[in-house]
Amino acid sequence: MSDVRHVLVLPDRDTAQEVASELSDRFGVTEEPQLVRDALAGEDDAEDAQWLVVVEDPGRRLDAAALDVFAAEYEGWLEAP
Repeated sequence: MSDVRHVLVLPDRDTAQEVASELSDRFGVTEEPQLVRDALAGEDDAEDAQWLVVVEDPGRRLDAAALDVFAAEYEGWLEAP
């Protein structure tokens, strides 16, 4: 069984940081999630950037549907693999 990487898309950096810190409490994520700025195509303005929270999931123990619901609480979503 291969490892899975989940990508949560969030509206801004502060929200992404909050989600990243909440992941360990809500889902028991032990590895520090990676935060990545995702500038929208053709946009140079930082205000138009989304932020990605990348969560490694060795052993596929995280529930994708639950992660999607969790991200939605922060006006985000789980990117489809």
